[in-house]
Amino acid sequence: MAVNVQGLSDNARKTATTELNARLADGLALAMAIKQAHWNLKGRNFIAVHELLDTVHANLVAHLDVMAERVQILDGVAIGTAERVAEASSLAPYPVDLTKSDDHIRAICDRMRDHGAKLRAAIDTTEDAGDADTADVFTAASRTADKDLWFMQSHLE
Repeated sequence: MAVNVQGLSDNARKTATTELNARLADGLALAMAIKQAHWNLKGRNFIAVHELLDTVHANLVAHLDVMAERVQILDGVAIGTAERVAEASSLAPYPVDLTKSDDHIRAICDRMRDHGAKLRAAIDTTEDAGDADTADVFTAASRTADKDLWFMQSHLE
C-alpha cells in the first residue's frame, strides 16, 4: 500500500479527495442558492432574513475554502467552476420564481438539511478510509451547518 507525504494510504487520499469535491460541489450550489434567496426575497422580517442569509453564506464559504485547500493538501484538484458544480451537485435545483421570505427559507432549509446529511456521511466515509483530518474538516462544517439551519428554521416558528 503506497503512502503519501501526509502518511495516508492512496485509498484514504483518493476517498477524501472524492468526498471533498462532492461536498464542495453541493456547498457551492447551496451558496449560490443562498445568494439567489438573498437577492430576491420579500416579506416580513425582510432585513433580518436578508442579513441572516449573508451570515449563513459567509459561514458556508469559509468551510468550502477549507475543503478546497484540503484537496490541495492531499495532492488533488479542487473542482469548483460553475459548469462542473452544475454537473456534480446532488442538491435539488433552486427555484428562481420564489419571492416570499418564508418560501425562500423553506427552500434553503431543505437544501441545508440535505447538505448536512451528506457532510455527516462524509465524516464516516473519510474516517473509515483512515483520514481523520478530513473527517474533522467535515465535522466542523457539519456543526456550523446544523447551527445555521437552526437559525434559519427559527424564522418559520
